[in-house]
Amino acid sequence: MRIGKGTNLFCVLLLTGACVLPLSGKADAGKRLHDQITNGNAVQTHNEHTAKGEMGGIKARIDALLHPKAEQQQRHEKVDYKLLPIDLSNEDILGGPMATEAQCVNYLLKINPAPNISVTPEELVSYYYEEATREGVRPDVAFAQALHETGNFSYGGTVTPDQNNYCGLGTTSDYVQGGYFPSAQIGVRAHIQHLLAYATTRTPLEEIVDPRYTMVRDIYGSMTLPHWLDLNGRWAVPGTYYGQRIMDIFQQILQEPVKG
Repeated sequence: MRIGKGTNLFCVLLLTGACVLPLSGKADAGKRLHDQITNGNAVQTHNEHTAKGEMGGIKARIDALLHPKAEQQQRHEKVDYKLLPIDLSNEDILGGPMATEAQCVNYLLKINPAPNISVTPEELVSYYYEEATREGVRPDVAFAQALHETGNFSYGGTVTPDQNNYCGLGTTSDYVQGGYFPSAQIGVRAHIQHLLAYATTRTPLEEIVDPRYTMVRDIYGSMTLPHWLDLNGRWAVPGTYYGQRIMDIFQQILQEPVKG
């Protein structure tokens, strides 16, 4: 995973006890309310690993921050799903897809022929269908949310493409970039798990990679937010029409020719 120079400097200063602010930028979808509740805590997602050979001390600690392990990321498999009849009144977060993978890919490439992602558009969409279907989340609408959050994968805001962060996860202000994930698939998995944290009390089937999953569950307890419009003012602030924008993108995807 490529990390910018600014992030390298941040890691070094963090380890030496210095206090710095990341580079400012335009927030992709507003501040996250649940992040504000915890005072905008975590800046970067990482898994510490043991240094090998002679690597040790400060160098090993910096390397652990910059190069987290991509555990489970290689288990890419096709999952069986059945397309549901199109129902534009269905605003549930949980459920199956109504759009095909090809429709999602075609819509993305029509809006942005050169998306700034680390895998092909086909691979990224397949990750959404794999990860979301496994967890019972609607993959096509989750992908629509990613399109909204990333500006159709053009970015230009606080989050940068090398983060593999497709939903503004951990972006608490104009100055905090949010979570970094070691691969596109792990980034998608974190996105889906974050949706699960809001929509159900059921624990994800995969090992939790969303650094804020437990935080959301602790805040909401037995309460859930089962609809996309329920995320208004919660996933993004002020986010008055946040869910409506996602559903609008989803409906535009459905208008693409059905292939595959």
